[in-house]
Amino acid sequence: MVCEEDQYLNLIRAILHEGYNKNDRTGVGTLSVFGVQMRFNLRDQFPMITTKQIFWRGVVEELLWIIRGSTNAKELSDKNVNIWNGNSSREYLDNLGFFDRTEGDLGPVYGFQWRHFGAKYKTSGDNYKGQGIDQLRQVIDKLLNNPHDRRIIICSWNPADLSNMALPPCHCFVQFYANDNELSCQLYQRSADVGLGVPFNIVSYALLTYIISQAVGMTPGTFVHTLGDAHIYKTHINGLKEQVARTPHHFPRVRLKKDLRSTTVEGILSNIESLTFEDFELTNYVFHPKILLPFSA
Repeated sequence: MVCEEDQYLNLIRAILHEGYNKNDRTGVGTLSVFGVQMRFNLRDQFPMITTKQIFWRGVVEELLWIIRGSTNAKELSDKNVNIWNGNSSREYLDNLGFFDRTEGDLGPVYGFQWRHFGAKYKTSGDNYKGQGIDQLRQVIDKLLNNPHDRRIIICSWNPADLSNMALPPCHCFVQFYANDNELSCQLYQRSADVGLGVPFNIVSYALLTYIISQAVGMTPGTFVHTLGDAHIYKTHINGLKEQVARTPHHFPRVRLKKDLRSTTVEGILSNIESLTFEDFELTNYVFHPKILLPFSA
């Protein structure tokens, strides 16, 4: 059986050996390649990297936070999920000129674009119900009523809002594809931190596919991950050399314990929005020890 994790490990090896030296926004410097694609089977496994431990709870909490349309990083840090702290600190926001923005307010990032695309953003504490375009609602509606539509898309890249975001979307365009009652998903990621971000992103969008497929009465098919600028920060090189020397284990499995189906789109959305970390069961996750890679904000 082909080990699908080798796709990820081979990408690391390719960047380490063939990547271009590039300066970057953070000032750390990267090795970079452009235009990569990986494919992961979702039918009888869950693509969660095993050559280092992945922060499972962090993935789930962030995805549910995005689904709810939140843009307040403090909602995550209050649960000890600190992945957005570096991009939402007082110092970071002030450096971007967001002096009047409350610490933790990321601006119109993923959740706002998924649920209120085109609405006028004020603060993370405002109520945007009924404002803008609810792209997640459109996805659910199309999968139920026109599953062969070629426009089943969520786009987080909104040029009109980029200057108001603490960080423009890295994983910015996702398309769903239904066939024979299977749901597949392709993500385009413009900027891919291969050491820290990509393993997290694989799990996040595979899990999103599991959630949506169950909600509309389908089964998960394939997750396709397309990367634009795929890079390794120079501070990650030694840790990733250690990682590629490890032998992968079999991927784990995931089960959604809550039935998300409903007779209406609104009912399905309400069920999805009510999900908590405890509604997911991860089994048979065997992994190598953590590798600490510094975050570059």
